Amino acid sequence: MGALTRHISAWDGLPLLVREWDSGGRLTPVLCLPGLVRTGEDFGELASALCTERRVVSLDYMGRGGSGRSRDVDRYAAEDCVNDILDVCAALHLHQAIVVGTSFGGLLAMGIATARPTLLRAVVLNDIGPDIGPDGATFVRAFVAADPAFASLTDAAAWLRTHLPPLSLTTDAQWLRMAELTYAQGQDGRFHPTWDTRIARLLDRPTPDLWPLFGALAHVPLLLVHGQVSTVLLPETVRRMQTLRPDMTVVSLPGIGHAPTLSEPSVMEKIVALLKAVG
Repeated sequence: MGALTRHISAWDGLPLLVREWDSGGRLTPVLCLPGLVRTGEDFGELASALCTERRVVSLDYMGRGGSGRSRDVDRYAAEDCVNDILDVCAALHLHQAIVVGTSFGGLLAMGIATARPTLLRAVVLNDIGPDIGPDGATFVRAFVAADPAFASLTDAAAWLRTHLPPLSLTTDAQWLRMAELTYAQGQDGRFHPTWDTRIARLLDRPTPDLWPLFGALAHVPLLLVHGQVSTVLLPETVRRMQTLRPDMTVVSLPGIGHAPTLSEPSVMEKIVALLKAVG
């Protein structure tokens, strides 16, 4: 089934675009949090697989996708993203959820665990941990700041196929879909990022110690998805996370970088198992 989309007004009047898949299932809902400059559309395949039994909700953070743009780049920072997520949950009467967080979305899940721990029933961290690999951080900043202004989506797909880390995308159609989720046609007829590229400025700031935030997840079941050739989530970080959370399930994907799409069969299997265990 397709997603119902709506706009929810944030505290400052800017609109937040929210997607909801709901076929009436009454099991614990799923809240999907995308990567730093990704949108809730990234979870379409996962949501379609889950929404027959449970409600699935995702959103575009401020400055991304269909949500509003701010003159103040600080409005796009993690703290405000957490507050926006909590406001969306209140507006949708989403009192408990299993959170699936890709990259930055996983860090926001840790923030939610600190700000409102009772919201979380379980968490899936998609290729993210409390330490960020330096090479991965450098790549992400350059990618977020760039506006290639492609002449066509075909050009965008070809560029992504060459420049992104290894992903579980194999066909031209899959890469074209990735381009559609990443770039949109502007008034000049060219294809630009679906985010405010000023978000890259936030990545120049010192990163705080995130391990206490990971510790805030101690009360919930945890699944970690790891792309084995990821430059963002490094093996030593995974090992430390496992030491702190020996009960954490880890699904590791050979030859996959940052970030897995979550449509990989082994990943889908583990997510479904976690959801069944939570109910």
